[in-house]
Amino acid sequence: MKYYSLEHKAPNVSFKEAVINGIAPDKGLYFPEKISPLPASFFETIESLSNEEIAYQAIRQFIGDEIDEKSLRSIIAETVSFDFPLVSLSENVATLELFHGPTMAFKDVGARFMARCLGHFAETTEKKQDVTVLVATSGDTGGAVASGFLGVEGVKVVILYPSGKVSDIQEKQLTTLGQNIVALEVDGTFDDCQAMVKTAFLDTDITQKRQLTSANSINVARWLPQCFYFLFAYKQAKKASKELVFSVPSGNFGNICAGMVAYKLGMPVQQFIASVNENDIVPRFLENGNYTPKPSVATISNAMDVGDPSNFIRIRELFNNNFEALSEMLTSYSYSDTETRTAMKELHTTYNYTADPHGAVGYLGLKKHQEKAPQTLGIFLETAHPIKFLDVVEDALAIKVNIPEVIEGLIQKKKEALFIKNYAEFKDYMMRS
Repeated sequence: MKYYSLEHKAPNVSFKEAVINGIAPDKGLYFPEKISPLPASFFETIESLSNEEIAYQAIRQFIGDEIDEKSLRSIIAETVSFDFPLVSLSENVATLELFHGPTMAFKDVGARFMARCLGHFAETTEKKQDVTVLVATSGDTGGAVASGFLGVEGVKVVILYPSGKVSDIQEKQLTTLGQNIVALEVDGTFDDCQAMVKTAFLDTDITQKRQLTSANSINVARWLPQCFYFLFAYKQAKKASKELVFSVPSGNFGNICAGMVAYKLGMPVQQFIASVNENDIVPRFLENGNYTPKPSVATISNAMDVGDPSNFIRIRELFNNNFEALSEMLTSYSYSDTETRTAMKELHTTYNYTADPHGAVGYLGLKKHQEKAPQTLGIFLETAHPIKFLDVVEDALAIKVNIPEVIEGLIQKKKEALFIKNYAEFKDYMMRS
């Protein structure tokens, strides 16, 4: 399998090169040359397959022979070693809980898979060269990457996060680990952090000193394995014999893009809904066909505070940049913080379900779609444990959330982060550290 740049001005590369490079020299995201549907028998018998086998069958075409079968199966076993339960709330509404991993967020899957791929490449490469993983986070990515890469030999992780715009627990998850993990607290927004990361990849002063890669969903090893849990959801929902609809709380759009990869692999699904907060770039695009990024707006669902979602270009590529074809498969709705809080209350009162604000936005998008498709089985993704947004959840619901033991210990740890104001300060750190 080869990967090409979506800017089409860089050489095609192998999976290994795409993972290590992170982004192409022409600033483009890497994209697989082809996506071959899995055989119909795979979906006909999916209930009898383990999650590990489902994941292996889904990902192996994207890896080719660059990781041997035994090693790839081992990587997958370590990546999906926790539960992905589909929780039924009513006859036609369910939520897919993706917070049962080590950092209680959906990004554990991609981060663990990528970390283990990089570790495998480091072990099997004759010429050893340390890699610096650069990652911008609006919340959960940082913690998942920090956990996934902690202690990986030959890899240093540098995480940029916007000051005051992540929850306290999210901040502790990326600033308290030490070892090979460094946190940089940026005076700005997530978009500023992401811009610094992208600029660093094109800064020859830095790239001549360090081998850089990124662990954001721009990296193919972070993005592609997220298709696993859509397939896990289908496995659990198949017995309902209803058309499926997925509502995905969306920020950088890597998660919903991976769901669409599962669709391209042959997974039966009627519709994808990109449910967003007040950062409404994609809903406006689907209304008028004009993609116009804008500065991000801070909300209570902070992981979706993205004004220029990187992965949306991949979604358009999946549909050959055909606006009509994409519009048939994807709808998108935007919701305010007030609407999000109301949805959290509704879920708690009606279903006795405690959702984080991102899951609540997903629920709102699903409700909206099911007004015109009431007989579908709607699945909204609950992407993080409510404890990750403790203040918001407790304030909205007037309840006390039990703090898991692993989080209780984390809260007591001391934050260690370097505060930076601009790219010049960031570059100075990268050059001297």
